[in-house]
Amino acid sequence: MPDEPTSDEPTSDEPTSGPSDATGREVPMFPLGSVLFPRAVLPLHVFEPRYRALVTHCLTAEVPFGVVLIERGHEVGGGDTRFAVGTLARIVQAAETPDGRWAVVAVGTERVRVVEWRPDDPFPRALVVPRPERPSARDATVAVSSARAALVRVHALRAELGLPAPAGDVLAGTDVAEAAWEAAILAPVGPLDAYALLDLDDPVDRLERVTALLEDEIAVLQFRLSG
Repeated sequence: MPDEPTSDEPTSDEPTSGPSDATGREVPMFPLGSVLFPRAVLPLHVFEPRYRALVTHCLTAEVPFGVVLIERGHEVGGGDTRFAVGTLARIVQAAETPDGRWAVVAVGTERVRVVEWRPDDPFPRALVVPRPERPSARDATVAVSSARAALVRVHALRAELGLPAPAGDVLAGTDVAEAAWEAAILAPVGPLDAYALLDLDDPVDRLERVTALLEDEIAVLQFRLSG
């Protein structure tokens, strides 16, 4: 994997974070080939010059960076097309190697929507606005229970096949929004399905979508085991 993400080049004294205008806040951006959910942990190996500059800036200014999924293109080199909904990430650990690379661990905090991309100088930047969760008016009991059962089944099947599978309780909390994000984080889904989950505003909708994706995965795993 590249920079465990990445994108463009450096140089500018222009501020890259904080309030910018009435339409949004300007933040450094890290386009990736994967989706970051709120509350998820993101390990990064940062080697591209522009992303080294981004990490240095975020650590010095104590600001988050945004993560968005690349729609077309590649993590390294720039010139990519990016989806509009992403997640702010806060760096919780960072270590610089002697050759200037960074090993970083960040945590997703909140969803944002990109309203305008700025030039990738000295690193990708965008104006973003919050994309808050919409409290569901529906009873989440069945949705949480179904997602929990599907996750347990998928993880059991993956373990039988020798695939990575988390152990322990899942969706143990009582908060519906937290359960929906946990389910999304634990579900073994591809980037586009993950983006569809990120883009949903209602946590019950997200739980139901996760369950549907997991049921498809269960069918695939059972087929593999039967062969």
